[in-house]
Amino acid sequence: MKLSILASLLASAAAFAPAPTAKTSVATSAAMDDLQEVAAKSNPVLKYYDPLQLASTTIWGETNEATIGFLRQAEVKHGRVAMAAFVGYIVQSNGIHFPFPISTDGTPYPYAAGSPPEQWDALSDAAKWQIILFVGFLEWWSEAAGTHYMRGGKPGDFPNFTDSDLIPHPVPLNLFDPFGFSAKKTEEQKAEGLIKELNNGRLAQIGIIGFLAEQKVEGAVPLLKGVVPHYAGEPMAPF
Repeated sequence: MKLSILASLLASAAAFAPAPTAKTSVATSAAMDDLQEVAAKSNPVLKYYDPLQLASTTIWGETNEATIGFLRQAEVKHGRVAMAAFVGYIVQSNGIHFPFPISTDGTPYPYAAGSPPEQWDALSDAAKWQIILFVGFLEWWSEAAGTHYMRGGKPGDFPNFTDSDLIPHPVPLNLFDPFGFSAKKTEEQKAEGLIKELNNGRLAQIGIIGFLAEQKVEGAVPLLKGVVPHYAGEPMAPF
């Protein structure tokens, strides 16, 4: 991924196109400034920390600005997934589930199967495929709709279903902020919410992987020893 040397190789060619180069330079500088500002707010002690120099590289022949957008999108997305996984793990571990069956034949939620990984194993392949395909749809939607995060879009901004004609039928609610609560917030409140989301997402990534690590290798996380049961399966295998 470390292709920063490419910038120096293109420097001479950029001299023949001063206007686009200046525009790109300004955009890249703005993206880096924004990244450093967010880093300082999310961790006032450590502030901006990039030992691998990821934010100064380029990937897939894209600009540095697009690369920064990709990295920021990846962090927000993984943080959101981890938060959902962490909360879901705790909910499932306590036997909390919907009261209705998961299939037309009356099969109940597999809460009695054991820990969350074991509950996943107890699901039918059809149920697993429904979940995987739905997540795949959300991934496709985040890439296909709205302004792409590598093309000037805002990293972490999930496109609204109601603002696109890619779906052939009306969708009453959006995935993010379905009831429009965030739309009423000021830009300052939204910026503060982003910092909280980043920090909660980072902590959730540590939390969920800690649960799974302790289940797979007893004693791997001393604080969780005896709290979560051992799991003999493969937590990363969907089937």
